[in-house]
Amino acid sequence: MTTILVLDQSAHGVPAAEYADALRDRLPDATVRHEETTDATLEAARDADIVTGIRLPNDVLDAATEMHLFAGGAAGYDHLPLDELRERGVTVTNASGVHGPNIAEHVLGWMLTITRRLDEGMRRQDRHEWRHFQAYGELQGSTVTVVGLGAIGQAVVDRLESFGVDTIGVRYTPEKGGPTDEVVGFDEMESALVRTDYLVLACPLTETTNGLIDADAFDALPADAVLVNVARGGVVDTDALVKTVRRGRLRAAALDVTDPEPLPADHPLWDFENVYLTPHVSGYTPEYWTRLADVLARNVERVTETGEWTELENQVSP
Repeated sequence: MTTILVLDQSAHGVPAAEYADALRDRLPDATVRHEETTDATLEAARDADIVTGIRLPNDVLDAATEMHLFAGGAAGYDHLPLDELRERGVTVTNASGVHGPNIAEHVLGWMLTITRRLDEGMRRQDRHEWRHFQAYGELQGSTVTVVGLGAIGQAVVDRLESFGVDTIGVRYTPEKGGPTDEVVGFDEMESALVRTDYLVLACPLTETTNGLIDADAFDALPADAVLVNVARGGVVDTDALVKTVRRGRLRAAALDVTDPEPLPADHPLWDFENVYLTPHVSGYTPEYWTRLADVLARNVERVTETGEWTELENQVSP
């Protein structure tokens, strides 16, 4: 019988108890534990075949000597102790795809708000001011470059299909192709940036993407381009972004993630009228735990069939 330990008390304000309940519904033959105290969690970790959560505390890692799988609850996994998990032969999966629909909607929401200047309408409403203004234009006919063609990037592209835009995808392995009209590698990204009206960042933070959108990248973008970042704050060089906005070399930036994060109260990004900030909330969805439970349940079923803790859905290591 498989024993699963659910960590965390909540995610995006939704209790992790819902995750445990969803797993029990999908895996009635498994033992699913979700404890309220640290001591009880550590005790449960000793017998767990699977530990699942957004983070993996060191004390849980030390206690979980029988763990075969850590099922990460986030799309990113750079915060996990991957080297130690590899050494112990623990398979690691992530939550790729779980956030696709909601984060894609977040991206589209900002693109439409900025293009149609809905924020200006809200400001005039606050002033009780009935005075016409012009939108910047339309999404139709524009070029959208999406950096990262994982589940989130693909969900963005899928939702753009009905808007009549041209799409360019940027990914590590362009030979794999993708859902965009064109796919280029990171070494060819400048050729995409010079044609870009909307730049959407949906890639993981890695050595390659850390500081990817730097001063040179901003110089390559047209001065009326829009940046939307739902990746990680470190993908953008924050100092270069501030200088670019001050120079009037960017129509707008919508940032759900920043570097540093949380953004200090005295940071200049707060005060630009054309910089829109949300506090890392695009990942919120009431379907979060149920989608994550679906992925883990499919993987448990695969392990039951094959007897192997490898070649699992969303596997990132080893």
